[in-house]
Amino acid sequence: MHDFKKMKVWQKARVLAKTIYLSTANFPKEELFGLTSQIRRSSVSIVSNIAEGAGRNTDGEFSNFLGIANGSSYELDAQLLLALDLGYIAESEADWILKELHEVQKMLYTLILKFKKSK
Repeated sequence: MHDFKKMKVWQKARVLAKTIYLSTANFPKEELFGLTSQIRRSSVSIVSNIAEGAGRNTDGEFSNFLGIANGSSYELDAQLLLALDLGYIAESEADWILKELHEVQKMLYTLILKFKKSK
């Protein structure tokens, strides 16, 4: 088992999720159950899957949950680009969020590779 709260990737993903919630607060109200909800769920999924995986019994299980978190990060990536295309988020804000997201993706990928090499 791993202490997810001490993991840099979880800490960074947590800050990212908070940023997402604050950024999507300004999305159109008609998107509350659409894109706003999807973006928020994707960001929370990253944080949650890292934490859930950390509580599993084996590194293999943990790696699987890191893979799910990574998948959610790519889902979030696509959704943010769509929000940008629709004018729901400013380009400068989207650029900053996407930069942070890409750092999380790199960290997740590195961790996944580490577990694969230790098999």
